[in-house]
Amino acid sequence: MIEKITQSATSVTLAVFISRILGLVREQVLAYFFGASQSMDAFVVGYRIPNLLRDLFAEGALAGAFVKVFSFNLEKRGLKDSFQIAQVLISNFLIILLGIVILGILLAPYLVSLIAPEFKGNPYKFQLTVYLTQLMMPFLLFISLASILAGMLNSLKIFFLPALSSGFFNLSSILIGVIGYYLLVHLSLEPIYAIALGVTLGGFWQFIFQYPVAKKQGFSFKFCPNFRDSHFVEVLKLIFPVILGFSLVQINIFINTFFATSCGEGAVSWYSYAFRVMYVPLGLFGIGISQALLPELSKQIARKDLNLAKKTFSSALIVSLSVSLPSAIGLYLLSHPIISFLFERGKFTSLDTFQTSQILQILSLGLPFYGLSKTAIPLFYSLGLTIIPPLGSMLGVVTNVATIILTIEKMGIKAVALGTTLSLLLQSLFLVLMSFIKLRVTEFKFLIQSGFTLLVAGFFLILVIKLFQNFFIIKNLGLLAVILIAGLCFIWICKILGPKECYLFYEKFLRLFKL
Repeated sequence: MIEKITQSATSVTLAVFISRILGLVREQVLAYFFGASQSMDAFVVGYRIPNLLRDLFAEGALAGAFVKVFSFNLEKRGLKDSFQIAQVLISNFLIILLGIVILGILLAPYLVSLIAPEFKGNPYKFQLTVYLTQLMMPFLLFISLASILAGMLNSLKIFFLPALSSGFFNLSSILIGVIGYYLLVHLSLEPIYAIALGVTLGGFWQFIFQYPVAKKQGFSFKFCPNFRDSHFVEVLKLIFPVILGFSLVQINIFINTFFATSCGEGAVSWYSYAFRVMYVPLGLFGIGISQALLPELSKQIARKDLNLAKKTFSSALIVSLSVSLPSAIGLYLLSHPIISFLFERGKFTSLDTFQTSQILQILSLGLPFYGLSKTAIPLFYSLGLTIIPPLGSMLGVVTNVATIILTIEKMGIKAVALGTTLSLLLQSLFLVLMSFIKLRVTEFKFLIQSGFTLLVAGFFLILVIKLFQNFFIIKNLGLLAVILIAGLCFIWICKILGPKECYLFYEKFLRLFKL
């Protein structure tokens, strides 16, 4: 069963890989044209507000609850009835999301005042942030609908195309950003508006791309809202505890933004660039595994096959660690050459490289724990224990706030990164422990053997990188060479020591390229 899930995850990962590469290109465009300027700070905060809601709806409570209900009914009632249920759910949430978008546009000045009060000291920067927020608010509507369609298609075992759709978001941002930059500069207007418009239109194209795929499966949207529908009520029951959990996550992000804006000009941008680089492996592996895992666990638990669910979950934890652990090591040891290679050109200076790489080092330490959390959360959705993730999030918020308050005076913006990493650590340990208790996991011999293999492979990964750093200047092609050689060494050690879950993801991924 884990091979089936891993195959789906690698399919998602290939598509997300394409999207993340385009995402890095988008960040390179931003770095080249805007560096760590006040326009970039304004864009980061302006994008943060609809993105907070996007994390809550598109990739959080709404998506998880929809997949749970749709997958369960698909297993019990068949495709036709499930599509009818989806029509009602989409219609209802279309109305709700439109209302939220309108409110967000009207309340933008107050939201910016709340999340970035330091910007009030610079009236131009504050007003620019407000306008950017209003321009990007419709992104929430489009990306939420795109997420619902992706959840539906994932339940039908279609993973590649929904994951690939996010590439349209990044591609739109790049094309509109570059063309719009020169056009707006020629018109003597603020060019950052072009990037904001690209965000909104990118969300629209991500939704439009998936609809023909869903239609090919037999789904045809019909506007038929019914707020009394029993399945809608069920989704709401699932959503509200999860909204609490994800609200706590958003509070964490709000806190980070609040403190980051007080660390001087450029700090918000440095943190954003570092987080975006970390988001490549974070998004690749965490999203791929969790998207493939949730529908499968939901079906296994619907069939009351708990023994299979235990094995599936235990194996998924190791597959997650097998990709997040080497990513964390690589980002930590190679942070400076990675940031320099990606961004140091145009208005992005060597000082920006130094500051961003310092933040990336701290954030990279949280990668394995984020991967574990992303693997554990679908289990609680499947079991209907939606109150547990909020408790983990609450622990994360307390840890984050305490860490920042205690360290920000000495560490500045790096304190925000440290708070993020420590909150991920404690949150993941809590979620994994609770998942073991609730599912009564007993595969401890397998988990210990796998953990030992990953530690040994990680040691050799560090050794290879350190040898390269001692004898070579790691830059450009040299950076790509050390990543490739060190990665292959990690996979080779995993394959020698086993079990297969430690290298299964890579094996499936390479097969996609016929290697």
